[in-house]
Amino acid sequence: MKIAVLGIDLGKNVCSVVGLDLSGAVVLRRRVRRDTLIDLVAKLPSCIVGMEACCGAHHLGRLFAAQGHDIRLMSPEYVRPYIKAQKNDDRDAEGIAEAATRPTMRFVEMKTEDQLDMQTLHRSRERLVGERTALINQLRAILLDRGIVVPQGKRKLDQYLVILMNEHDGERLSARMRMLVADIRAQWHELDRESENLMRNSYAGRKRTKMLGGW
Repeated sequence: MKIAVLGIDLGKNVCSVVGLDLSGAVVLRRRVRRDTLIDLVAKLPSCIVGMEACCGAHHLGRLFAAQGHDIRLMSPEYVRPYIKAQKNDDRDAEGIAEAATRPTMRFVEMKTEDQLDMQTLHRSRERLVGERTALINQLRAILLDRGIVVPQGKRKLDQYLVILMNEHDGERLSARMRMLVADIRAQWHELDRESENLMRNSYAGRKRTKMLGGW
């Protein structure tokens, strides 16, 4: 059995694997656990290994490349047209194998560990920024419901909240709302600190990568 192309549909625990020969005929069809997938691929002669560029693909790609395989990562949206009939894991793996052989296919460059670290830091920071925006919008809605309109901008809102929380007459906000606003504002500032820490780590990582000759 000579496998020329191996298509792998990555799952959380179980992966579907389909092998094609030089003529494009299916000569291997198997479902394996992720922890045994590496051993399976290691036993195969050097071949094209196609995978969708999803979570875990870059890590496995580096391992398979070290075993002498030609790794081809693809965006799932480009693989979709090659999946035949009703979608399932086996057909997905077969479609991935076929897509990996197309001369016009756009392949995703395999990321190094440092590049994945930077990507993860950026995505984590984006999540924190999204959470912060939601808190700020909630604060503005609370104030607007009570007839308080604050000019646009995070700084202006924060400055206004300092003044508002220092008021003692309680005319504009009830005691319950003052406690809620104070809590949301504290969460906002904590997200600011976490975001700044991620930015510093990202900057330090980029500087270290450049010193090592990367990017």
